[in-house]
Amino acid sequence: MSSPNATRAMPEPRFVRNDDVDLATYQWGGRDGDETIVFLHGYPDAAAVWADIAALLADRFRVVAFDMRGTGQSTTPSGRNAYGFDRLIGDLEAVLDAVSPDRPVHIVGHDWGALQGWEAVLGEQLKGRIASFSTAAPSLDHVGHWFHGQLRAKTLAGLGRFVRRALASSYMLMLQIPVIPEMTWRLGLGRLWPRLVSRLERLPVAGRHGQVRDAISGLGLYRTNLLPTLRRPSSRSTDLPVQLLVMTRDPFVPAFLFDGMEQWAPNLRRTAIDSGHWGILARPADFAGHVADFVTQQRN
Repeated sequence: MSSPNATRAMPEPRFVRNDDVDLATYQWGGRDGDETIVFLHGYPDAAAVWADIAALLADRFRVVAFDMRGTGQSTTPSGRNAYGFDRLIGDLEAVLDAVSPDRPVHIVGHDWGALQGWEAVLGEQLKGRIASFSTAAPSLDHVGHWFHGQLRAKTLAGLGRFVRRALASSYMLMLQIPVIPEMTWRLGLGRLWPRLVSRLERLPVAGRHGQVRDAISGLGLYRTNLLPTLRRPSSRSTDLPVQLLVMTRDPFVPAFLFDGMEQWAPNLRRTAIDSGHWGILARPADFAGHVADFVTQQRN
C-alpha cells in the first residue's frame, strides 16, 4: 500500500480517453528535446503522491503522472474485470499516445504502479514505447515463482519462509473478501490512514479528498490480478534497462524479494534507499536523484 500526499499544488489536468475511462494526466516541465518520464502510482494513492518528486525533476525532464482509473479525477470504471492488467496497460498506452507519441518514455512505478510497469515492459503491447523502467517493487510473476519455489524445496526452512511471507502479506488476502474492506474504509480507515502512514514513516502526511473512494475503487486491482498471477506466474524477460529501487526498511516489499530479478531483466541495476515503503514521500530527493541518474545514463 502507499500513502496520500496533498501538500503541493498539482498542475491542471489534461484528460486522456481510453475506452470508457477518462484519465486525469498532469505534466511538469517539458521543453523541446527533454526526455519524458511517466510516473505510475500505487494503491490507494493518486498522482499527487508524485508531486514533490516531479517538482525536483521538472527543470531537466518532461514529467508526467496520471490518476489511475478509479482514482483522483479519473473515471471510475464498472465491470468485474475493469482493473485487469490488460485494461491498465491500455490506459498507459493511451497516456503515452497523448504525451509522447513518437519517442519512447522512461517509466517509474511504485507499489501497484510498479506491478503495472512490469506488465508493460514484459509484455508485447508497448514494445518500442518504453526506454527504461525504474521500479520500487519486483514483478508479481517473480513473487509468485518465489512462493512456489519455497514449497518445491520441501524443506522446513522453505516452508518457514513461505509461511512468514504469507502472514506478512495476509492483508492482501483480506482485501479479497467482499464488502468488509469497503466497510472498513468507510467506517474509519479513511480518516486514520494519514496518521497511520505518518507514524510508520515518521513524517507528516496530509489527508486527501477522495481517499475513501480511491481506496474502495482500487480494491479491484487486488481482486482481479493478485491470486491468478500468484497461482500461475508466467516466465518472461525484457532486455530494457531496469533499475530496482529497493526501500531497505519496507515491511510490505522486503529487500529479499528483489533477489533473482536478473532472470527477468538481465540489464539490471539495484539501488538501495534507506526508507520504508513510502520512500517516495520520506526521501523524495534521493528517489528523484536515482531516477534522474538512471534516465541520464540511458541517454549517454
